[in-house]
Amino acid sequence: MTSPSDAAHVGARRLPGDAGVWLFIAADTFLFALFFSSFMYERTKNVALFNDSQRALDPAIGALNTVLLLTGSWFVVMAVEAARQRLQRVLVACLGMAIACGVAFGTIKIFEYRSKIAHGITMLTNDFYMYYFALTGLHFVHLVIGLVALTVLLTKARAETAGDYQRYLESGASYWHMVDLLWIMLFPLLYLVH
Repeated sequence: MTSPSDAAHVGARRLPGDAGVWLFIAADTFLFALFFSSFMYERTKNVALFNDSQRALDPAIGALNTVLLLTGSWFVVMAVEAARQRLQRVLVACLGMAIACGVAFGTIKIFEYRSKIAHGITMLTNDFYMYYFALTGLHFVHLVIGLVALTVLLTKARAETAGDYQRYLESGASYWHMVDLLWIMLFPLLYLVH
């Protein structure tokens, strides 16, 4: 016979991955929210400067990067599902494609930075570019950490996915989705909002 508390746990939902990762995601998201608020506050003090500076950014590049990250996240979701179904080859392929999407994003971002710097635009140019380089640079660091995590998960997936692998994969996937969420906020904030 099942007790009421056992019955409650049968249908209980849990966060995917590790609770510590979720704590980090919550703290990091809060920190970025403060940065976004600071950006918007500074923008209200000098709208013309922010609008003029923003014109030097290419929204098509930002949109392409958005598509790359969202596609990478789709592959991560597919990888998690493949791991649940013990489809190792699909898991490995999906993680590889997610990594490829992330690397493509990073490569485009590096070319975008190089182009700005070649035209004399740096973090010291004005307040808009200080925020642009700081926010996208911090996001880039998160992207690299996410790529390292996905690469470790891919390496482990090629060997064996037993034990705690599913929890590690879910933790890595949750982090990767946070990287996406941050970019989905950054893209309109920096490239589109006038």
